[in-house]
Amino acid sequence: MAVASTRSVALVGVTGSTVEVEADVGSGLAGMHLIGLPDTALSEARERVRSAMVNSHYAWPDARITVSLFPASLPKRGSQFDLAIAVAILGAAGLVPAQRVADMFFLGELGLDGRLRPVRGVLPSVLGAAGDGAATVVVPAANAAEAALVPGVRVVPVADLRRLVEWLRRGDPPPAIPAPAAAPAMDPAVAPASGSAVASAASLASGLASSTASSPAPGPTSSPAPGPTSGSASGRASTSAEAAGPAVQAPAARSDLDLSDVVGQPMARRALEVCAAGNHNLWMLGPPGTGKTLLAERLPTLLPDLELDHALEVTAIHSVAGVLPPNSPMVSRPPFVNPHHTASAAAVIGGGSTVVRPGAISLAHRGVLFMDEAPEFPRHVLDSLRQPLESGQVTVARSAGSVTFPARFILVLAANPCPCAQPQDQGESCHCSPTVRRRYLGRLSGPLLDRIDMKVTVARSSRRELLADRQFVESSRTVAQRVLLARERAAKRFADTPWRTNAEIPSSSLHADYRPADAAMRPITSCLDSGTLSARGLDRVIRVAWTLADLAGKDRPDEDETSAALALWLGLTP
Repeated sequence: MAVASTRSVALVGVTGSTVEVEADVGSGLAGMHLIGLPDTALSEARERVRSAMVNSHYAWPDARITVSLFPASLPKRGSQFDLAIAVAILGAAGLVPAQRVADMFFLGELGLDGRLRPVRGVLPSVLGAAGDGAATVVVPAANAAEAALVPGVRVVPVADLRRLVEWLRRGDPPPAIPAPAAAPAMDPAVAPASGSAVASAASLASGLASSTASSPAPGPTSSPAPGPTSGSASGRASTSAEAAGPAVQAPAARSDLDLSDVVGQPMARRALEVCAAGNHNLWMLGPPGTGKTLLAERLPTLLPDLELDHALEVTAIHSVAGVLPPNSPMVSRPPFVNPHHTASAAAVIGGGSTVVRPGAISLAHRGVLFMDEAPEFPRHVLDSLRQPLESGQVTVARSAGSVTFPARFILVLAANPCPCAQPQDQGESCHCSPTVRRRYLGRLSGPLLDRIDMKVTVARSSRRELLADRQFVESSRTVAQRVLLARERAAKRFADTPWRTNAEIPSSSLHADYRPADAAMRPITSCLDSGTLSARGLDRVIRVAWTLADLAGKDRPDEDETSAALALWLGLTP
């Protein structure tokens, strides 16, 4: 009897921290003792591990077993430590070579029959392991495709404990699993070079979030056959962990949506194009049936595919939340999240009493957060969006600590003009008094609206207007090509900076390096002098002006662009 150790990963938000799992099998009263700040699910691992070993036909040591999870001060939650605990005990009991398992990482939940069940958060866990120099990571077979997204790491998928032990005893690799039938293609221009694979994984793992409390939890599915997988962006399978998701789900993108479906709203379609080209926030105000929801749902069709580093960020968040699409482990398209107006602050911002989960704004990271019927949301929920809109991240603080999640999204708000939602220009159809209308729209606070780049009024169209506009509508593919050209122009301008879109330019650089000419600034400064425009609004108008210039193919915005951007911010028709 001796001491054996192996390694696993504890998730802190969406950042993985290495945990050394040590097992000591020695003399004393028979029993298993687990130390190192485990939660309830992890404390129950002693029963799962024992049953899994016995049912896999390995003798349970009739001795005192002490399992230590280091660092002891880091809280550990979830059942993803089951496999590492079992392997450490097997190594200490002499059933597997202890020196062989010392440098490997093991992730997975054990069933009572020895099967290995998938867990949440495998991608950020493997990213954290890669950042600590991991060469081999053993994961459940159902999580293999997700783990293989991390370059520079050898992923060994296993289906059950017995197959793993036999492989560790023999020393030869298990047979390779077949390649996935279909996988989402990534732009080769953004794929990392093989020589810097581990470095890029480490930098992404450290940049996802900085946090001080943990959050992972598992979800069960069935496990396919085992096999090793070389970590790369192209090695993917079609399964992932399935579990009960958070209060707000991230629905899969619909391929049947097209911007040409929306007729009679040319101004709103133009605002949507500007929104997609510069990652600007949008507010649409109008009666029901005018196309506000149709427009918002088609915004993702105008956005380009996620770049590889952004795709890994989004996939890591969705993996922790347990809402990865079942057809692909990689989220390659910008997500679209549409919470119901009864959603709580914890569902929208993120939270939880013991396990902190990402909310809707984090699930919409690098995508679109659409809040339909915005005045129906509780005011404190709407106002909680103000800080993430500025910083691009959200910090959820609880008594046990705080967790920071990425939250850089495009916010789209839609609202009716009054509670009865009837147009005010058709006789006596609207019965709401001015006070009622003012109180209804007053739920959208001034500080929140000050952070909205564009405000568009969507009116009902007549039959003649609908018929006349049909000849001017464009498909999403056509508009997306213009959006892509505008983004490429902006990316070339920001080549030596960390920004990629105009919405990301900080205020200091905006006025130092990207300030339009004095003649172009004249309409903006006049509104600033009159008090119509705030200092924050000034920055947002200039950013929208740059986007309009990119769409027009200009090197710098002139008075036409600044005037149009100002009209969009004020909610006027330019």
